[in-house]
Amino acid sequence: MGKYKSSATRRERPKPKGPHYIWNGLGCLMIIILPVISYAAGYETIKYGLAHDWSIPYQLLGAPRLPEFAYNSDIAWAVLGPLTKIKNLYANAALGLLYLILFSGLISVLYAAIYRMIGPSRWGPLDVPPPKIKTKKYTR
Repeated sequence: MGKYKSSATRRERPKPKGPHYIWNGLGCLMIIILPVISYAAGYETIKYGLAHDWSIPYQLLGAPRLPEFAYNSDIAWAVLGPLTKIKNLYANAALGLLYLILFSGLISVLYAAIYRMIGPSRWGPLDVPPPKIKTKKYTR
């Protein structure tokens, strides 16, 4: 025990480091919701394209065919068998992947723009201001 320090001092709680807890939950929801929305958008786009005679590669259309081991194994057939009943699975998945990249890129750009407007300033109170240097054109 020190001479000038009381033993009854209060300890302050340390400030939590990192983002607010709600952002973790929102990120987890986005991991689940964004692929579902992307696959649904791909499914609807393929359905619309087939109805309006778009040129979609025929290799992506039709029901998928599984490898031979999946038909011989009961466990693999139980897991992968329902996939053979989905028409145009490859086309839906390929277009869904493109939509996923598009949507996640759009969300990233919007988040960056909003963070730039609302977020903290670039320079803190203890930062040195950037140097103001006037350069001259160098000639020999």
